[in-house]
Amino acid sequence: MDSPADRDTIASAPQKPVETTTNRKAPFPRGFLDTISTGWAERPDTLPAPREQAAWAARRRDRVSAAFPGERLVVPAGSLKQRSNDTDYPFRAHSAFAHLTGWAADAEPDSVLVFEPRVGGHDAVLYFRERADRTTPEFYADATIGEFWIGPRPALAGVAADLGLATAHVDGFVATDDDRVVGADDELTRFVSELRLVKDEYELAQMALAVEVTASGFDDIIAELPHIVEHPRGERVVEGVFHRRARADGNAVGYDTIAASGPHACYLHWTRNDGAVVPGDLILIDAGVEVDSLYTADITRTLPVSGRFTEVQRRVYEAVREAADAAFAAARPGVPFRRVHEAAMEIIAARVAEWGLLPVTAEEALDADQGGQHRRYMVHGTSHHLGIDVHDCAQARREMYYDGLLEPGMVFTIEPGLYFQIDDLTVPEEYRGIGVRIEDDIVMTADGPVNLSAEIPRTADEVEEWIARLAR
Repeated sequence: MDSPADRDTIASAPQKPVETTTNRKAPFPRGFLDTISTGWAERPDTLPAPREQAAWAARRRDRVSAAFPGERLVVPAGSLKQRSNDTDYPFRAHSAFAHLTGWAADAEPDSVLVFEPRVGGHDAVLYFRERADRTTPEFYADATIGEFWIGPRPALAGVAADLGLATAHVDGFVATDDDRVVGADDELTRFVSELRLVKDEYELAQMALAVEVTASGFDDIIAELPHIVEHPRGERVVEGVFHRRARADGNAVGYDTIAASGPHACYLHWTRNDGAVVPGDLILIDAGVEVDSLYTADITRTLPVSGRFTEVQRRVYEAVREAADAAFAAARPGVPFRRVHEAAMEIIAARVAEWGLLPVTAEEALDADQGGQHRRYMVHGTSHHLGIDVHDCAQARREMYYDGLLEPGMVFTIEPGLYFQIDDLTVPEEYRGIGVRIEDDIVMTADGPVNLSAEIPRTADEVEEWIARLAR
């Protein structure tokens, strides 16, 4: 791309320093400096209507305020992070900041939400760097925030109307020693994380949308399977096809896509995605679209590349599906969250024992103190909370998370698997190199769990029909 550093300047007026190599800077000529601030049309003063999530975010702020009376609370959005030299990663606001402001994919780096204490509660103020006046060097000379470089930036009044929040320039924010800051204050960090354990109606609608777009991304992958197979790095093509859907219909991917074909499927976090996709193998795809509100899906499907499972592949696949179905059946309001994992593991232990892969019985393997032999083939947990983070509510206390009780409004994954690594001598050769995971996104209701991703084919027969229908 055309690097901003190539066109950077030493302007005549004071400006924010740009960290780059000085030998690449060239000053603007006098004619440019004398005319750049003139000849611009007036900016429209029309204010937007409040966005849908503004009212929901206000209710969340009220809960934070009630929990910390008289305290000054600070919720930073975070800053740009350097990728290399003078290029940065795309900015993504801190999840607690987005949750409490409603400012999501369009949030500004270095913004700060502040709860200023007052009698009876708090006044919430959003500090951010407002767009520069066109008469200032920042407008044309600062490659990080100047509108000549990155495009239009928001105004204080517009954001205030959009989010239903008081706004102020970030230069007016002054930290104090008594501030309680998300990320630094453990109690506040836990609270804003636990606040997301039960989703409101807006969040549940966004989760359904994220799953819907993700389902389209999986359809795209299957439609491209013939081309994927032809490419020497077909896993990269899978990743690219899904990324195209994520960017077209959402904000981005919610996490690095796992496109793991053949033995790579046995590596739980395979994101190198540089292998071939070979007919006769399985490909495990773990992917989720993050929509503009920053809520993300997290779906895994395991596909036979040739379109049909072999006998052994089907045996493993259907055992994993059986474990997923058992976990789903165990999930009910008032049930401990950990019971979902336990139900899946009972099936996993039973099947690998049935296949002669354990040195003990399934019952012995499930013993909490002396067992665990079956975990060699499924080392990860079965479920995690999901929402504005792919591993949402991660700072919640154990008694609220793993040992907590399922409640209506909770969203979580069910994702058992079986992984027989290519060099694992404890399993017969016919199993080696097979990795299977099935992952769905679940919302708990008062009547029981609902599978948000149930429309994405799950059974072995459904998957084979899916490929036959879409692969071109």
